[in-house]
Amino acid sequence: MDFVMKQALGGATKDMGKMLGGEEEKDPDAAKKEEERQEMLRQQEEERKAKHARMEAEREKVRQTIRDKYGLKKKEEKEAEEKAAMEQACEGSLTRPKKAIPRGCGDDEEDEESILDTVLKFLPGPIQDIFKK
Repeated sequence: MDFVMKQALGGATKDMGKMLGGEEEKDPDAAKKEEERQEMLRQQEEERKAKHARMEAEREKVRQTIRDKYGLKKKEEKEAEEKAAMEQACEGSLTRPKKAIPRGCGDDEEDEESILDTVLKFLPGPIQDIFKK
């Protein structure tokens, strides 16, 4: 019967035995091999991280030489300078700096003047002179 079973399944009886609840083969060195495999994976990961850190350091050197050559600043430095400028502008003021107010909010004198100018354009000439004085 085993021969017929082996021929029908094509040699997959080992797996079938496990699936049907048969005893699994126990490797006496399996735990030791697993520990060695885990240690190898840890070493490979550490080597990969060290290699990545070295490559990133080299890239940063190249980036810095380019920044020095062309007078560019790092993104973090630009943001810090802009933030310092905004804070410095509002130190003595009770209101927010002009950049901090969203466009279209609050009173803009330019908008009021432009509206007044458009209304004056539709008035007759003598009345325009009265309002312009």
